[in-house]
Amino acid sequence: MSGRLLRLVCTAAVAAGTVLAPLPATAVPEPGTGERPVSELLTDLQRLYREAERATETYDATEEKLTKQRAEVERLDTELTRTRLALRDSRGAAGRLAREQYQNSTALSPYVRLLLARDPQQALDEGHVIGQLAQERAKTVGRLTGTEKKAADLARKARKALDEQLTLDARQKKNRDDVQKRLRDVEELLASLTPQQIAAVGELEKSGVDTAQRSLVTSGALGDEREPSRAGDRALRYAVQQLGKPYRWGAAGPESYDCSGLTSQAWAHAGTPVPRTSQEQWARLPRVPLDRLRPGDLVVYFPEATHVAMYLGAGKVIQAPRTGERIKVSPIASYPVLGAVRPDGDQAPATEAR
Repeated sequence: MSGRLLRLVCTAAVAAGTVLAPLPATAVPEPGTGERPVSELLTDLQRLYREAERATETYDATEEKLTKQRAEVERLDTELTRTRLALRDSRGAAGRLAREQYQNSTALSPYVRLLLARDPQQALDEGHVIGQLAQERAKTVGRLTGTEKKAADLARKARKALDEQLTLDARQKKNRDDVQKRLRDVEELLASLTPQQIAAVGELEKSGVDTAQRSLVTSGALGDEREPSRAGDRALRYAVQQLGKPYRWGAAGPESYDCSGLTSQAWAHAGTPVPRTSQEQWARLPRVPLDRLRPGDLVVYFPEATHVAMYLGAGKVIQAPRTGERIKVSPIASYPVLGAVRPDGDQAPATEAR
């Protein structure tokens, strides 16, 4: 992404809303009389949001498995239907051969017919035909036996696949209930706060982010600015087009997204599919040091890898933060950074690929 586009994105990004960040000790204010300390409220909110996001990623992982399992059940059902039709045809052919064999069971043997024939050559030709029919009968019986075995095997696999789908259905419902419970906990805590407390929590959180960002940038941990790869540029442009859309847990576009829904869809549109969840993105994609970051790379957060954003450049990321917020540009240190991954691996930057 060009520097000009980066500046335009950063200028247009909405600055409203709060983000989670490590809480510096110097930012903890004295508690008000009869009220819980703001730092304690922020800690509780951070914990509840993190639990909700962890539950969301678990739901997303189950949803991805369920989608694949449904496709497998459908594939097996289709194959089983085709096999049963083939089995019906094979049984019909076997039945016809059985009737022919019964009708001809009293006929003379080919050897006797040869001895009694007025035209031995004709008898030999008829014997050849009879031999061919016998071979065809053997093939038909072999096909029938093989098709019956295949149908039985497919039926077992289809039943097992359906049982696994039902198990995933139940797990998905449990995961959904867990997410909704975590979000209710957040709502209840927010509803218990006064406007002044909410404002104080937001200021304290922002202060924590600013401190963490300054520390990261001044340490030189981010290294020099780099150009994205062609695929990374396409992924980033897709993410930029989603700015302002709402966060919704379990969503992967086009109207709303959760954190990994945004990153997975962006890279899918760039022609490089990646795993659906932040945990799988962290586990399966090539790691890249922070000092080698380039736009389009994915920045993963928290020890459990339960949040992910896309690196924009200049120490900024595009992210779908959490319920109640919209996709926006944020400091890279908005959350405790676990590390970064590069979906297109060693693909050269766009300027070098030309």
